Amino acid sequence: RMEGQGSYTLPTGTEYRGALRDGMFDGEGELLFPNGGTYRAVWHRGVPSQGKYTFADGLEYKDKKWHYCDGYDRRFYTEICSGLKPAGISQLTNLDPPRKIPEGCYDCGDGFYNPETRVIVDYKLRFLRNADDDEHEWIVRTCRKAWDERIEHKPKP
Repeated sequence: RMEGQGSYTLPTGTEYRGALRDGMFDGEGELLFPNGGTYRAVWHRGVPSQGKYTFADGLEYKDKKWHYCDGYDRRFYTEICSGLKPAGISQLTNLDPPRKIPEGCYDCGDGFYNPETRVIVDYKLRFLRNADDDEHEWIVRTCRKAWDERIEHKPKP
């Protein structure tokens, strides 16, 4: 069994780095999620006894008095940290510049979705899963799609 300091990568791509005892997380350690988030905690026999989650953009989750969807709305966290973009330059995602979506596909949060094949691949283009009807409908309705038409500026006459 694993013992001492080390790292372990789960099948989901989440990586644990820290203390291990008798094959379990035990002591100080952190989980590094594929989306960039981090959970640092003190573990006892595989169970976190205290910890803190930090989102990929640096915002720390607080379980009490967390300002979410109020004056410090999380949707605007990047603007709070980095300032507003000039007029006409949209910031579509927390990534700047945003990921380039393959033609005809959608960015569904954990990868790219091709509605023709109904396949979702991760951001390194490795297979994740096939979308069922409900997921297909949700992605097509709500997710950001690659540009599929050219828009040109037409000056006023």
